[in-house]
Amino acid sequence: MFVSLAVVTVLMSALLLASAGAKTLRTRHITEQMSTLGVPQRMMAFLIGAQIAGAVGVIAGLWWGPVGIAAAIGLTLYFAGAVASHLRVGDLKGAPLAAVLTLASVALIVLRAATL
Repeated sequence: MFVSLAVVTVLMSALLLASAGAKTLRTRHITEQMSTLGVPQRMMAFLIGAQIAGAVGVIAGLWWGPVGIAAAIGLTLYFAGAVASHLRVGDLKGAPLAAVLTLASVALIVLRAATL
């Protein structure tokens, strides 16, 4: 079970860091998506920080379970908010990926709790 946790943790962390990097670089795709969702530019630093903190937290959680669970709960809320934001503006292309990431975050909670 711990191997599954480690694999999902590494994949999720890599994805979070890549997304934070894209937000930092203000790629065209990200800029358009955030504009569509109505996310103000001043919130970008918060979103980037939340993604980096989530990545660091789930990695640290491999050694200290409660930190991993707390980080995964935060990521679940982050991505559930992303799903709600996409659905609020009718962006049905962006919602499925956010939903999958919400489920992956829930999986991190379950896997880490099962390996304590």
